[in-house]
Amino acid sequence: MNSQPLLSYINKIVTLTEEEETYFTSKLVYRKYLKGQYILQQGDVSNKICFIVSGCVKMFYVDDLGQEHILMFGVENWWTSDLGSFVSQAPSDFNVQCIEDTELIQVSHNNIEDTYSKIPKLERCFRIIVEKAYVASQKRIVRNFSMSAKDRYLVFNESYPEIEQRIPQYMVASYLGITKEFLSKIKSQIATEK
Repeated sequence: MNSQPLLSYINKIVTLTEEEETYFTSKLVYRKYLKGQYILQQGDVSNKICFIVSGCVKMFYVDDLGQEHILMFGVENWWTSDLGSFVSQAPSDFNVQCIEDTELIQVSHNNIEDTYSKIPKLERCFRIIVEKAYVASQKRIVRNFSMSAKDRYLVFNESYPEIEQRIPQYMVASYLGITKEFLSKIKSQIATEK
């Protein structure tokens, strides 16, 4: 298993010794998923957090009418999981599905807790990661309440240009909370403004 992408990511936040890296990597599992495979399904307990080495995933829930609502995407050097389910070990409200063939480094709930006790600076590292994710989530909520669909699309496109090229437009529309037809109109309007 090539754990270097994850170690490089972590070492930008905290510096691990060689011994700490060896211990941490002994707790990791490398997995490959095919496009369309689920990493997590609604109702299952999220017993692992996943670092994306390659590929693209979406986190979403399906409402009572069968409508899919995408909360987030994940690409290389991002994390994916239902953090609420992982922390509480309660059934997940969300699905995590591969949009592309995906390679992950996973760490289980038991192993991360054990690692925190042996390497306290990793607990600090993951606290920082979660804090940044929380702030990004709050900003997205505010944008959804205060910005037009067009402005939300422009922010998404500007913030994550590499993601839009990799996913179908109906998924972008779901993430923005609009229909794919409305997204098409927004994109046409933007094109005529240029």
